[in-house]
Amino acid sequence: MKRLLFSFAVIVTLFGAVKLTSYAYVPGGSDNMVVETVDNRPYSDLVIADVSGWVNIRDYPDEKKGKVLGKLYDESVGHYIEEENGWYKIKSGTVTGYVKGEYCITGVDAIKEARDVEITYATINTGTLRVREKPTVQSAILGTFSRGDDLVVLAEEDGFAKVAYNNKSGYISLEYVDIHKEFVEAESIEEERARLAAEKKAREEAQRKAQAALAAEQAKKKAAEQAEAAKQTYSGSSSELGQQVVDYACQFVGNPYVYGGTSLTDGCDCSGFTMSVYAHFGVKLPRTGQRNAGYAVSSFSEAQPGDLLFYSGHVAIYMGNNQIVHAATPSQGIVIGNATYTTIIAIRRIF
Repeated sequence: MKRLLFSFAVIVTLFGAVKLTSYAYVPGGSDNMVVETVDNRPYSDLVIADVSGWVNIRDYPDEKKGKVLGKLYDESVGHYIEEENGWYKIKSGTVTGYVKGEYCITGVDAIKEARDVEITYATINTGTLRVREKPTVQSAILGTFSRGDDLVVLAEEDGFAKVAYNNKSGYISLEYVDIHKEFVEAESIEEERARLAAEKKAREEAQRKAQAALAAEQAKKKAAEQAEAAKQTYSGSSSELGQQVVDYACQFVGNPYVYGGTSLTDGCDCSGFTMSVYAHFGVKLPRTGQRNAGYAVSSFSEAQPGDLLFYSGHVAIYMGNNQIVHAATPSQGIVIGNATYTTIIAIRRIF
């Protein structure tokens, strides 16, 4: 029998029943066919923001009368409830309200878009997990991840998840991870205020500690020169403090990478490096979970020296001019590299 390839799908009115399931006939041999079923039900009621910045969520479908309840950022997702005069009523996160339809994608277009904007994470649920060069247990070991590490899954293949590991891709066994998918959802006005207040407090506290550490260091130098201690105060801006961090971190370029290490001279891994560098400035970063430290920077174009750049399973210190200093790999050690060598998934500013 000649091989054929065709497909069909059931599509009904928007949100009445939106393309829930599609069927594709895929050649399975010269005389038979294989039917592949794609279940789109988890995406059937999605409303996805398609806007520069954000679209406001209001308590009433009118720009003048409606009070702003929250923000749906670009590529953020809400769940459709009903439509009224060109506005969609949605539920997203803790916010339920109306968004203007012209700034959103819905229906079949949203189903297509959803698979691009959703993020699949693998959370390590064992002590250490080996990263292999290929999706097989016989493949060469590139390194390891630790319990609790949250990695972006690039693909799934033969019982393995493909993830980013330093400058290349690697594979981890799906047997030892918890897989979950996430969409970015709306932020209420109250949540935004709380977040901004918390970030301001964290920034002020980090600045205070860094300024105190720098003042103490300067006072020590002056005491050695003048034979009596004299306190120094430092009133540098965030960018100046960040540059101090970069200058200090670069002193250790060429030193070794040691998994689990925290010594800037004898060896450290990526998070041990950032933790030890910031400890010099009186800032206590956690060994894991550094993505919650400081406050978020919205885009790479706004990054400043001293910011922490997070990649899948990796962290580095931004130097400016598209460069980072980081504990890269066992073979490279602590090096200066290209900041955009792979996808940046988060940026946090400590000062």
